[in-house]
Amino acid sequence: MQRALQRLSSETFDVLIVGGGATGCFTARDAGMRGLKVALVEARDFASATSAHNSKLAHGGLRYLRNFEFGLVRESLRERRGLMRIAPHLVRPLPFLLPLNGARTMERLKLSAGLTLYDLLSYDRNRGITEHLPGHRWINRRDTAAREPVLAGAALEGAFEYYDAQMYAPERIALENLIDADAHGAAIANYVCADQLLLKGGGIEGAMVHDVMTGAVFDIRARTVLVAAGPWADLFLERATGHKAAHKLIRSKGIHLLVPQISTAALTIEAGDGHLFALPWRGHTLLATTDTPFTGDPATVAVTEADIEGLLAMFRRYLPLAGLTRDKVEFFYAGLRPLVSDGAKDSYNVSRRSELVDHTSEGMRGVFSALGGKWTTSRQLAQTVTDALVKTLGAKAAPCATATTPLPGGRFDRFDELTRGFQKTYPGIGSMRSMAHMLGARLPLALKGAKMTELVSLNQSGDTMAQVLLALREEMALTLEDMVMRRTGIGQFGPASADVISKVAGVMAAQLGWNAEKTQREIEGLNKLYQVAAA
Repeated sequence: MQRALQRLSSETFDVLIVGGGATGCFTARDAGMRGLKVALVEARDFASATSAHNSKLAHGGLRYLRNFEFGLVRESLRERRGLMRIAPHLVRPLPFLLPLNGARTMERLKLSAGLTLYDLLSYDRNRGITEHLPGHRWINRRDTAAREPVLAGAALEGAFEYYDAQMYAPERIALENLIDADAHGAAIANYVCADQLLLKGGGIEGAMVHDVMTGAVFDIRARTVLVAAGPWADLFLERATGHKAAHKLIRSKGIHLLVPQISTAALTIEAGDGHLFALPWRGHTLLATTDTPFTGDPATVAVTEADIEGLLAMFRRYLPLAGLTRDKVEFFYAGLRPLVSDGAKDSYNVSRRSELVDHTSEGMRGVFSALGGKWTTSRQLAQTVTDALVKTLGAKAAPCATATTPLPGGRFDRFDELTRGFQKTYPGIGSMRSMAHMLGARLPLALKGAKMTELVSLNQSGDTMAQVLLALREEMALTLEDMVMRRTGIGQFGPASADVISKVAGVMAAQLGWNAEKTQREIEGLNKLYQVAAA
């Protein structure tokens, strides 16, 4: 997969997708598989904003039951199963414990009823997948404390256990959708920014774009355009058309903190009117999350010291035995949830539903916007989008098959068997399981011709130089940040060592023609990822 700049500037497409996050990537795959001629551009790197900066969960939305959003919960549970089916290397079962403190009989009954309904709505949760998700159960006080000592305390009554799923690397799911879209003929490029929609006679003709890397400006011709720009969607339409957006988004800021692992199960902690989550992830714990309105430029969202201390203070209050102090924070990040306003009093209670907007009535025939939603339901939103595109184009298209067709890395039966097979064929490689998680069935592409020195884990992420080389050859990695934050996880556990970063930058410089000055800028550019913002 390479940047298709020549095709983008010279061909006419059925659909141009503006935005390379989860929704855009799923749509590119769906539309390509159905026979549409697809173009996709992303102003930065694929899955570099909201689609990366999240809680890494594929979940049904247990708390949505409180707002009687049964349809959304059912859709989310069905799509959770779908993600486990098409990306079994990247989406895995995750047990949750929901502890109760104090003798709260009514609260326990209410939660039991909610979890029973959650199980009923996920009646088909184990259909077509190889990893089993049990129903919920109650665990008594003694067994809860023995299993997770961090929950022990005089007030502990016990805990409910239930299951959802976790994404090993959400950025890789987005990327594999694009790899498959590319295989079905899509023309794709990162670092291409759409500046203006080309409208004529009330209809769309494409977009004027520029290559961020070179500054070159050109037009992309397309019969329809999908705006899948996440928290930028309404702002992009106003900038690209000069008209006030009829559909406004609410942007909610959520921060996450990475700390040493404090539990083996995920913990759902009731905290006043909301919830806190302590999520085991790749040998660490991800503390999630805040939910505060954000009104600034989405590109400026960042974590402040006050954000960190505020989230830690809540965890210290509700999970005191975890001993969470500022020095335990290994990494942090902030993301924006693009929410469709539904009249809720605060962003926490705004629905996570999605909406597809047809802008024909605004004088933009053939222009659509995909608004809201969440990672878990992105594939379904893409199916809805593609159905609308096919209808608008009057095209003869194959039925949607993305719910059951594995992604390129997911084309195997059982993950443990896949990993054992690789370990037998390539003995003595300690990084094999981590690489299998990241690449799945695509792992031989990295192993073929690799030297043993290129298969040694570079740091605690478990990633290797063989993966770096593959990302340069076939995964459109153009910057050092692309490489260490999205093609691999080298930089996702705090700053990697100078030696590791120098090695990766050196390989990229040799492949991409960077001079010494450019290489140093790329290295220094990583510093911003680990710095708190001014309050």
